[in-house]
Amino acid sequence: MAFSLGRRRGKRSAYAERLSRMTAPLPDPAGTRDLLRFATLAASGHNTQPWRFRSRAEGVDILPDLERRTPVVDPDDHHLWASLGCAAETLAIAARARGLSAEVRFATEGGEEAIAVDLAPGGARPAEEADLFAAIPQRQSTRGLYDGRPLPAPVVERMTAEAARVGVDLLWLPRGPRVDEVLALVLAGNAAQMGDRAFVAELKSWLRFDAAQAARDNDGLYAAAAGSPTLPPWLGRRMFDLVFRAGPENDKVARQIRSSAGLLVLVAPTNDPAGWAAAGRAYSRVALAATAAGARLAFVNQCVEVPEQRAALRGLLGLGERRPNLVLRVGFAPAMPRSLRRPVEEVLAG
Repeated sequence: MAFSLGRRRGKRSAYAERLSRMTAPLPDPAGTRDLLRFATLAASGHNTQPWRFRSRAEGVDILPDLERRTPVVDPDDHHLWASLGCAAETLAIAARARGLSAEVRFATEGGEEAIAVDLAPGGARPAEEADLFAAIPQRQSTRGLYDGRPLPAPVVERMTAEAARVGVDLLWLPRGPRVDEVLALVLAGNAAQMGDRAFVAELKSWLRFDAAQAARDNDGLYAAAAGSPTLPPWLGRRMFDLVFRAGPENDKVARQIRSSAGLLVLVAPTNDPAGWAAAGRAYSRVALAATAAGARLAFVNQCVEVPEQRAALRGLLGLGERRPNLVLRVGFAPAMPRSLRRPVEEVLAG
């Protein structure tokens, strides 16, 4: 028993060491690998980190890593491209903070789709992005209960403006009847997903049940980051099968949304990979602005992941044929443990 306890402590230390390295301050000046480390701090669906970075003389291309697709929850790769957009915008903000010019564009060359981040020396360090850059190592998807405080109007205005900078609309729904209507769609989507064995199996494959597993894999959803107890993986998998049920999970989601200041919905101008990437770029700017203001966010995408609920949400919000891309709850809460990211050498394109 003593030997086992010692090993557990060592593995927890590996998690702490990895967390410290991945969130270490960005050097000034920063090399490409330093900038890519900050880019990997971006959000991604299930924390799959479905990106590959390819350096070139004029910047960096961000390519999809199709081996990290989640085809059940994301059959058209919407979340994959949004994740790449998150990484691209985070990279651009970090690069500009280190005196480079950085322009993001969707690129199609030779039949290959990618997000290109063009970098050049001599760029200005934009003052309006200073707090966004400082928030990069602090941003997280905070999946616990929030404290119910309203979001100040200037924070909402800033988030809306940041989304607009990349051509994406932000719809703000403060707590009230409209949030209750969206909540009903979230719960319907959640129940549908939990009734889908393939969805549950896919989700389970991305869960990391304790610090040792999290530090070994450097991806996926760390149990502690969702407020769940940490368990040895063999036991965590069994307990997941026993307790992961629609009723309790819907109750938890409802409590989380009702504890929030409100919901926001990001809507890109086009329903294609370029538009999905733009939604991801907007998320990064919005989330960093919220983080800089002391607020927290978490995705509640069940109502856009299930086609029937996505269509209902589109009608509820009067979007016509436009696709609601990402849905988040926002509010105030303490920080929670973090899910880890892979080292830069593991995300470089060959």
